[in-house]
Amino acid sequence: MRLKDEKLKLYGFNNLTKSLSFNIYDICYTETEEARKKYIEYIDEQYNSDRLTNILKNVTNIIGASILNIAKQDYDPQGASVTLLISEEEVPVYVLDPSCNRGILTPLRENIVGHLDKSHVTVHTYPESHPQNEISTFRVDIDVSTCGTISPLKALNLLIESFDSDIITIDYRVRGFTRDMKGRKHFIDHDISSIQNFIAKDKKEKYNLMDMNIYQSNIFHTKMKIQDIDIDNYIFEKTEEDLSDTEIESIIQKLDKEMTEIFYGMNVPK
Repeated sequence: MRLKDEKLKLYGFNNLTKSLSFNIYDICYTETEEARKKYIEYIDEQYNSDRLTNILKNVTNIIGASILNIAKQDYDPQGASVTLLISEEEVPVYVLDPSCNRGILTPLRENIVGHLDKSHVTVHTYPESHPQNEISTFRVDIDVSTCGTISPLKALNLLIESFDSDIITIDYRVRGFTRDMKGRKHFIDHDISSIQNFIAKDKKEKYNLMDMNIYQSNIFHTKMKIQDIDIDNYIFEKTEEDLSDTEIESIIQKLDKEMTEIFYGMNVPK
């Protein structure tokens, strides 16, 4: 059954947990070892913990939650992580755990370890490069987990816009149940047939999309692969004018192979 909050009176509160896992991959052709090093340094700077924190703050605002605590960290030699502990409603200061910073970061709290609760937003970055075929990849993992009526799906388009995404994999699951006054269990509180229902049309037009859903378990999975490869967007420290037609064709083949392998989750034979 579908729970309609405006018609059904709940016994207690809505404790359904809605979890969105969002993984993006940015692919780049880096011809030399020096170029690969510079690409990773560039990505590491572009998506440092400060910028990622701002993205997650926007996510929290869009889904209508309040920030209880932020923990962030930049890693050496590369990568960053950010964790936001959030609540459906604002928690009064007098009951707030004194270890929480309410999203206000001071120099003394730049590098701290946070804990996760039933409502949280996290992000981790993974820059890396292929040892043989000049391809570098930047991966971002974002998890948004909410409890109650707020939905992480509202932030889906913002997350797609916030990164240069060639491949996107999205998992969404509703866990647990909530009861009405008659004691009847409700395992989901909104209608959904696909994650694609919540992605803007102009964004879907740029990608090839594939779904794998388990409706009886409220588990939804969508993969997205960019349709067009504009070579200038994928070569680091060079332009299309610097390359011959043969070089361009070879690079596009390598880029497409990398994207295809990530999209299908398997290695493609040569």
